[in-house]
Amino acid sequence: MEYDTKGKVLKKNVTWQNLYFYRKSDVLYQLTVEFCHRYLPPYGDRTVDQMIQAARSGKQNIVEGSEDGQTSSEMEIKLINVARGSLKELLLDYQDYLNTHHLPHWEKDNPRQQLLRKFCSTHFDYSDYAPLVEKMNNEEMANMAITLCHQTDKLMYAYLQRLERLFVEQGGIKERMYAARTGYRKAQDAHLQALEDENRQQKAQIAALKKRIQELEDEIKRMKKV
Repeated sequence: MEYDTKGKVLKKNVTWQNLYFYRKSDVLYQLTVEFCHRYLPPYGDRTVDQMIQAARSGKQNIVEGSEDGQTSSEMEIKLINVARGSLKELLLDYQDYLNTHHLPHWEKDNPRQQLLRKFCSTHFDYSDYAPLVEKMNNEEMANMAITLCHQTDKLMYAYLQRLERLFVEQGGIKERMYAARTGYRKAQDAHLQALEDENRQQKAQIAALKKRIQELEDEIKRMKKV
């Protein structure tokens, strides 16, 4: 992702629906809702609300950050970081669930984890996950969610690095407004200077033509005397 901000105050709009980490965060949200309704008690356990809210906060802050990013790089960076924080809370909730229910957290050398990581890295929409989720038990769903949390965070981190680099190079809206105004004034000054130069050239040409006309008239007068 690159922004074309030369001569512009607003940054090029980013379609957040197409961001891979947004799509994964939406998968996480829908997966979490299903997981909580299936495996956590509907009443008397605040974990349900906390997990669903953390998953929702993750994807909603991505949307708000991308929308606000047109005018405020600082706000976009801040909200994407908030989204990362929410999904890290969700990650801990899933890890706690596995621990408290004495279920294994699949390590990276686990063949099931390797297959899961490969699948999650190439699928970004819940419609791809739904058929699997229907057949999964709590251990499998929790490990899938943990994998998605890690992959989404990695994508968001890379995105934030690009945002921070662009902010250093191009500044925020105040810097872009100043650059736009300065660029406009420079363009206007250059245009006026070009007009003045052209005007001087035309005056010089007119003076030269008048001189030549006078020379011709004087020559005609001399020829008539002869």
